[in-house]
Amino acid sequence: MTAPPDLWRQWDVHPSVIIGLALLGGLYVYLGGLTAPRRRVASFAGALLVLGLALNGPLHNLSDGYLFSAHMVQHLLLTLVFPPLLLYGTPAWVVRPLLRPHWVHRFARRATRPLAAGVLFSVPITLWHFPQFYEAALEHHPLHIVQHLVFLATAVLMWWPVLSPTPELPRAGYLTQLLYLFVLGLPMSVAGALITLSGEVLYPFYAAAPRVWGLAPLADQQLGGLVMWVGGTIYLWVAATVVWFRWSAREESGDVERAVPREAYGIADFGLRIADSNARVWRRRATPPDT
Repeated sequence: MTAPPDLWRQWDVHPSVIIGLALLGGLYVYLGGLTAPRRRVASFAGALLVLGLALNGPLHNLSDGYLFSAHMVQHLLLTLVFPPLLLYGTPAWVVRPLLRPHWVHRFARRATRPLAAGVLFSVPITLWHFPQFYEAALEHHPLHIVQHLVFLATAVLMWWPVLSPTPELPRAGYLTQLLYLFVLGLPMSVAGALITLSGEVLYPFYAAAPRVWGLAPLADQQLGGLVMWVGGTIYLWVAATVVWFRWSAREESGDVERAVPREAYGIADFGLRIADSNARVWRRRATPPDT
């Protein structure tokens, strides 16, 4: 079922997305996320903004009813932009209560290791771009919601070895991070290349969709493949470059005993937060009550 030609311009809002954003933001506030440094709070707010814009309004409408290429942009926002902002913006003291159940911590320790995290991300995102699975998600909205939830969850796991907010589930060493980001781009590059170089339309849903901006179905598919192939690869290369410079800075300072220092997790910020809290408590105890 195709959408009317101009429906994509509407700034519609989906209640399920708003509820999800409210729950995520509310949990962050409840667990003390707002006491983190401003740059981290801003990063978390940016993650919520990216998620809201990707799943509401024109981009979402274009993705769901018009352009395969818009859908690829949406998927990159959900998997490559939202998770790093989320993890960097989440301080250790927000994550720790969520890991208290033994089964959660046990699963997380295994799932956030580089090999497991890479496989858990790469397999679903590759399989879901097979035409039969992709078409099913477009035709059945509940399945499409499941697809997005799988992408979000596995993408957070995928970025964990690079941006873990807590040393209890540590980041990989810098060299491992570099190799990890390089290998991680291979499945996405292969899938994007196969889509780009295909001589026929792989997704009939978009062949029957109203045309936008004069893009023919095959041209739209090739553009979407390039977004996934080139855009995703370049993004991961940029991330690897940042890791390289961090590693180089550690080597130049002569501090290479621990590849990823505890300060990288915001432990220093957490210590300052606890010290300030304790100081306020002692000040209250030392101040005599008014008579």
